[in-house]
Amino acid sequence: MRKRTWIQAAVIVLALAIGGCTVMESTHVKKVNEADGLARELAALQQKYKDLSFENSMLKARVAVLTSDLEKASGEKEKLAADNKELENVLKAKSDSLSQTIMDLRRKIGGLENENGRLKQEIVGLQKAQEEKVQKVSKTYEDLLVKMKGEIAKGEVTISELKGKLTVNMVDAILFDSGKAEVKEEGQAVLMKVISILKDVKDKSIRTEGHTDNVPIIGMLAKKYPTNWELSAARAINVTRYLQEQGLDPGILSAVAYGENKPVAPNDTPEGKRKNRRIEIILVPKE
Repeated sequence: MRKRTWIQAAVIVLALAIGGCTVMESTHVKKVNEADGLARELAALQQKYKDLSFENSMLKARVAVLTSDLEKASGEKEKLAADNKELENVLKAKSDSLSQTIMDLRRKIGGLENENGRLKQEIVGLQKAQEEKVQKVSKTYEDLLVKMKGEIAKGEVTISELKGKLTVNMVDAILFDSGKAEVKEEGQAVLMKVISILKDVKDKSIRTEGHTDNVPIIGMLAKKYPTNWELSAARAINVTRYLQEQGLDPGILSAVAYGENKPVAPNDTPEGKRKNRRIEIILVPKE
């Protein structure tokens, strides 16, 4: 009985031992499997870490490039802003300068328009004054024609008017005796007719010109008048002096001698010589 009980107990113990070994083996396998899983997971995580580290390095490099580009862009932006500001200042200065120039030009234009208006009025005034002068000369011319119609008819006097210049041409015979320079009484009478018309002339100069033919002065007369220059000068001076003595303003009188050097006709005929021996009283504009 006891032996049977012991055997049963041994069987039970053996069974328990065998059962315990089985349990321990199962736990070990489980732990090994868990370790393998963790190793694989660790390897995967390590690979992922490497990948993330590489990606992080790439991102850092990209950030560095972008940061550099941003700094360059910021620098360019600041430079562009400065250039733009400078350009704005230049444009403003030029605009102000142009505005000032325009204002100056407008003032000048206004001044020129005023000056133009003044000059137009002055021109109108001068034209009117010139017309009045021409009318006065024309009236003087007409009055002389009437006053000296007898002498004109005889061919002793000619009167001409050209561009405001009036000339009274008198042959020497009506004023002087042959070879003389003193105005004779008949000549004084003729001059008085001229003086009566010219006495009111105030805006002209009166020039007396002495002219001769080309015949040389000879004999005793040459002692007094060596050449035709002296004779023509003496005659012009004596006529001018007579005009002054009769009341004409000496300030507008002058005497000029040309001798034989300004003929109005050829000296190869008696008639031509007669025309060249003359006194011309000329009204000319005042200088």
